[in-house]
Amino acid sequence: MKISLIRRREKWAITREGWVIAIMGLIIAMMLIVKNIHPFLAVNSPVKADILVVEGWLPDYAIESAIAEFKQGKYRQLITTGIPLSKGYYLAEYKNYAELTAATCIALGFDRDKIIAVPAANVLKYRTAASAIALKEWLATSALKVDAINLYSFGTHARRSWLIFKEVLHPEIQVGIIAAEPQDYNPQEWWKSSEGFRIVTGEIIAYIYAIFVDWKI
Repeated sequence: MKISLIRRREKWAITREGWVIAIMGLIIAMMLIVKNIHPFLAVNSPVKADILVVEGWLPDYAIESAIAEFKQGKYRQLITTGIPLSKGYYLAEYKNYAELTAATCIALGFDRDKIIAVPAANVLKYRTAASAIALKEWLATSALKVDAINLYSFGTHARRSWLIFKEVLHPEIQVGIIAAEPQDYNPQEWWKSSEGFRIVTGEIIAYIYAIFVDWKI
């Protein structure tokens, strides 16, 4: 009986030209991702709705643009959401972002009869989900009849907020999204500033994580 300890095996290998093409393809793909990831995350996809929901943690200039959106979109009600303040809670007149943003809108001349603050519970994680859940629970007991809303969020956080609010409010309420444009960095060249790089890369990771979480209650 013949025993063979080794054998010859033919295998395929990438040529030098193949490696060059593969690396060039990878570079082009990365450039396309870098160029298009910001508009993908900072999504704008509004629906026909007369209720505008504003995330309360937005900076003041984004709140001003939310008021402009309210007037331009001819909404009938503005709802602010948000968890308790993470800084200054014991000194602030308003204890959560929902009430703070509602008061800010009023200070900017917004009609107080058209604004409602819906605070969320204090949570260590899933803060956006906590706001969406609080809104759903409030709407369930409110006399306000709502079948569609537009969610006003901020920059690259918008797609993640949209995903969570849609899952929490589905199927009773249709959710559209509007993203305020950040002023802390250039969205078209976000990778050129430390602030833009930190925010965008963080939101990429957070969005991927959010995709695999079941937000339904």
